[in-house]
Amino acid sequence: MTRNTRRGVMKKAMGAALATVMGVALLSGCSGSASNEEAASGSTSTNGERVTLKVEVFDRGNSPSPYTITNNWLTQYVQKEFGDPNNIDVEFVPIQRSEETTKLNVLMASASDVPDIVFVYDSSVFFRYAQQGGLTDVGPLLEEHGSNLKSYLGDDTLKFGQLEGTQFAIPGKRAITARYNSYIRQDWLDKLGMKAPTTTDELYETLKAFKEKDPGGVGSKVIPMGMALAPAQYEPLIYSFIKPVQGDLTYSQRYELPLHEGFKDAMQFLNKLYNEGLISQDFSLDEEREQLNKDFQNGLTGFMTEDVGQILYADGTLENLYKNLPDSKVVALDAYTNDNADGKHIKSRYGTNGLYIMIPKSSKRSVEAVKYLDWMTSGDNLLTMSNGVEGENYDMTDGIPVIKEDAAQDIKDRVYNAGDMAIMANGKVIGDQEMNEKAWIAGFPKNNQELMRASIDVANADTVGPIIFDRPIEAESKYGTALNDKLKIIIVQSAMAKPDQFEAVYEREMNDYMNIGGSALKEELEQALQAQN
Repeated sequence: MTRNTRRGVMKKAMGAALATVMGVALLSGCSGSASNEEAASGSTSTNGERVTLKVEVFDRGNSPSPYTITNNWLTQYVQKEFGDPNNIDVEFVPIQRSEETTKLNVLMASASDVPDIVFVYDSSVFFRYAQQGGLTDVGPLLEEHGSNLKSYLGDDTLKFGQLEGTQFAIPGKRAITARYNSYIRQDWLDKLGMKAPTTTDELYETLKAFKEKDPGGVGSKVIPMGMALAPAQYEPLIYSFIKPVQGDLTYSQRYELPLHEGFKDAMQFLNKLYNEGLISQDFSLDEEREQLNKDFQNGLTGFMTEDVGQILYADGTLENLYKNLPDSKVVALDAYTNDNADGKHIKSRYGTNGLYIMIPKSSKRSVEAVKYLDWMTSGDNLLTMSNGVEGENYDMTDGIPVIKEDAAQDIKDRVYNAGDMAIMANGKVIGDQEMNEKAWIAGFPKNNQELMRASIDVANADTVGPIIFDRPIEAESKYGTALNDKLKIIIVQSAMAKPDQFEAVYEREMNDYMNIGGSALKEELEQALQAQN
């Protein structure tokens, strides 16, 4: 990374941190916009008055014509099946996915403009809103209006939305916890007469063979291991070196990875791969993974890690590779091993919760909000919002909704934003995890489903999960944004340092990390862990 690039990343980090700080300062104004009694009871529509319920929705800029993010088949379904029978106009408020926290901070501060249902993935943001009095206690509302919700989520998942025993959020439910897996070009291995690597050392030797012998015949363009400055690429490598904090648990935030024993060893290995030309040399410029995917589908890459199934969607990276190189073959594998965990294939898994779904304290529609979420988890509503119309979008096979690949495009477009509308489910929640996995697999092209099954099996092996503390970690909300950007800088600087300069560069960047909040974070995490034990 050049000096100007490094300054740019830091500038970006400072800007994001400032936006968050401004949001925190403004949030204090929202708690006084409604009395505690109003917030607890909500205002119902049972007196015949037509009311409006405002619901946040992620806007990814991908609405197919003639739909918009606020007027599409699913918004119409919600209005017809929930809104009209309850005398409620359901209004969807779009927020760009890439700016969710910054925009939500502004809305939460305004009180009058904030939707009645909002959500975030970041637990530190949820805790901050709850601590500052910005959220409705939904516990009593769940008892009165949320019987389906409570049954659907269960006590263990509901706990994710609690602060010191009070239910300030309704967690979405994650369908499966599998997170990352690896892919390799089997046809390259076959040409070299090599078996798929099963350890980190074997992987290194395989990558060297890819570079030196060029089984793909791409010459100087060969990329033994695809790399991007994105979690799906750097986290699997890092997890193969770090030591869990307790049992099979690690700290929950990715910017806390440098606090784990073994992180330096991971950076040392990355440095080795980079300096030997075994990974993408411009990975520091590829945070969106655009170049990573181009290189893979053009047949230049031999090995890569990814989010489970990410390359397997219709018209996706894998299908493009097979179109470009019909004789190529890709398989899933578990290559990384961790000497700090008895040689297991350690990798991270998700928690069982998805979104933190919240009702602002200023909302006068808390009852309607809970009723809406309860309706979503009742009957076949979640099934319809996730999959569309049976017989048109999908067929039921052994209790699994199987997507109809030959459906007309306008039929497929009905549920283009299903993942952002069916907020109570992160993924397709059909039953237990085994059923959910089968449903997930059924949503992929038939010729990719066998590889998807293998990918999930790899992702589920030897996983470590996040520690869930019963109170917020203050340093996470205070320093998290800056530390997350600093993590990227550590990764890039450590990788690109000359081997004889690695120690000095790593120590410099880690000292900076600790000085801008890492030390305070480390101390608070250790105290919280001791108290919880």
